[in-house]
Amino acid sequence: MDTAQEGLPGNRVHCHVCRVLRLHRLDLTDFRNYASLTWRPRAQISVLFGPNGSGKTNLLEAISFLVPGRGLRGARGGDLPRRGGSGAWAVAGRFSTVLGEADIGTGTAPDGPIDRRVFRLDGAAPRNQSEIARRAAAVWLTPRMDRLFQDGASGRRRFLDRLVWALEAGHAREVAAHDAAMIQRNRLLAEGRAEPAWLSGLEDAMARHGVAATAARIALARQLNDIPARGILPAAFPSARIGLVCPIAGRMAEAPALEVEDWMRASLAANRHRDAAAGAAAMGTHRSDMTLIDQESGAEAALASTGQQKTLLIGVILSHAHLIAEARGFAPLLLLDEPAVHLDASRRVALFQALRDSPAQVIMTGTDSGTFLPLADHAEAWRTEDGVLYPEKGFSPGPVSGSPLSSGEGVC
Repeated sequence: MDTAQEGLPGNRVHCHVCRVLRLHRLDLTDFRNYASLTWRPRAQISVLFGPNGSGKTNLLEAISFLVPGRGLRGARGGDLPRRGGSGAWAVAGRFSTVLGEADIGTGTAPDGPIDRRVFRLDGAAPRNQSEIARRAAAVWLTPRMDRLFQDGASGRRRFLDRLVWALEAGHAREVAAHDAAMIQRNRLLAEGRAEPAWLSGLEDAMARHGVAATAARIALARQLNDIPARGILPAAFPSARIGLVCPIAGRMAEAPALEVEDWMRASLAANRHRDAAAGAAAMGTHRSDMTLIDQESGAEAALASTGQQKTLLIGVILSHAHLIAEARGFAPLLLLDEPAVHLDASRRVALFQALRDSPAQVIMTGTDSGTFLPLADHAEAWRTEDGVLYPEKGFSPGPVSGSPLSSGEGVC
């Protein structure tokens, strides 16, 4: 059997995507609070539990760095090395992928600045990050997302853009190009240097890249909104509808992209004086916002309870994982940081059942192993403590020994 299809003990596939991605070994060196760690997850679902600050989220973050992007915390490179360590850090993983076995590593560049991160694929530098993306993908849920609808629009844009980027690698370049042109335009207007040709060129770039980025956001929202009608999500998770609050998106619903670009160029040119006075562009992809609505009740996430918001977000994350599986031909890793918090008992049961039925490898955290006992016959559990993992009894498959897993050790 193909190694990419074998999976781990307990894997059950209930969708048309039968090929899976599996992390078999994780190695950390001077990463966060881990001086050295080798961990070999053996089950489809792994639970990491322990008190706050014990290193649970650090392990999830380490895994998230093995795929392209800035990781689940979006941390700066200088925050990642262990205090008291060498000043460098490294994370490595051994995977079964749709393209065969692969060793993926990342960390501080050997001869570069501490904030420069590099990748290694099977011991060599990949030509680009797309080589990594073809082999590995991950989606995640973090406690920070619990405040997605209490905080500002910028956080919601970043959340949506990360979902888009996972399926459309060029999206990040479009957003970055739009923002770079906008910053230059803002600087020229602030300095009173209103050279028409220069400003027109920057506004043209904002229009072209802004429309392309907005089109990608619209396409992703449409795909996610179609998932509930296909009966993929568990009934306990309400169908969520993503919307864009964005003049560009509104215009694109009525006119072709090229006409919207022309309209955006004209609007930016007409509002130069206003933008100069305000010190910022009033139009652009940086002004977009995301809404989330319970399709059944019509309730907006911004007005819902914390538990309802969490339930809607879990539905979006599960839907997004399914889209990745369809697009890439394998189910991504699911990294869930404190997923049971704010969920009532019935929703926790529904979440655990959805994870059991998923083909994806799941690694999630919590403060109390008792929360995850409904998964005891399907998951392994590990207690985190001061940079060491201890196997928890009562969960299987997985180790039953009470000995710690520490520097250089592992479970075969």
